[in-house]
Amino acid sequence: MSRAVIFEHFGGPEALELREVPEPHAGPGEVRVRVTAAALNPLDWGISARPELAAMFGISVPSGFGSDLAGVVDEVGEGATGFAVGDRVYGGALGRAVADYVVARPSADPLWPTPEGITDEVASTLAVAGSTASAALAAVDLQPGDTVLIGGASGGVGVFAVQLARLAGARVIGTASSGAFDLLRQLGAEPVAYGPGLADRARAMAPHGVSAAADLFGTEAAEAALALGVPPERISTIAAGPNPPGGVRATGAADAAPGALQQVTDAILAGDLTVPIAARFPIEQIHEAVNLQAARHVHGKVVVVM
Repeated sequence: MSRAVIFEHFGGPEALELREVPEPHAGPGEVRVRVTAAALNPLDWGISARPELAAMFGISVPSGFGSDLAGVVDEVGEGATGFAVGDRVYGGALGRAVADYVVARPSADPLWPTPEGITDEVASTLAVAGSTASAALAAVDLQPGDTVLIGGASGGVGVFAVQLARLAGARVIGTASSGAFDLLRQLGAEPVAYGPGLADRARAMAPHGVSAAADLFGTEAAEAALALGVPPERISTIAAGPNPPGGVRATGAADAAPGALQQVTDAILAGDLTVPIAARFPIEQIHEAVNLQAARHVHGKVVVVM
């Protein structure tokens, strides 16, 4: 037997159950990953709470939980190529990542070798957040010399976006609560408080203008950027649905360029990008982990360890 987090009905964190389940095994074309760490994303608890969102991703109850993981390949099925027993890997397994074992089909489930020098906890945070941050910046064609407003800059995607924008040569103004200002400064951003009056505060910080924006939380930063005269095609959103305000660009992890995560891991190994892990929880404390992540005040990533 092995353990997995399951939900049989949609609801809040209380709907999640840690259960003993039959140990899965790799079939033809599949590999089994012994999971060591799984990072949480807003999408995870959104899917477990909202049946309409789950349906968009082809998930129905009962279902496993979580998307991002890292671990070690411990079974390789007949005909599976690209991985061998003992390989450290990270990637995504939508709706089943928070478990002792995940069976993945490399042709459909994204898996990458974990570079030496990157821990499994850090690797588990990369697939969704790193790809989403890269896509959000690419959507606005970020260039050296840009001044970019990043909404939700201290969140799980924001900490990647801030650093990738700085590496691209942009000046970064990042929205956050005051408790995250020191973190944003450490990452190279100039913090600004979110909330009413954001456009005025950003204008005061950048009197020569904001040239691009990426809203990683909702629509507030996107709307502020429009008020500041930023063209809609230079504003991206990841959490405003398919029809964001003012014709700005909706994007997400699926839009990331093929080399996006290579850029992220290279930057981590070079010491140019750090991954703030806000909290670690054992799998037995899945409720506490999801409650913290779902509160949306986390500065960095929340990781569940097996």
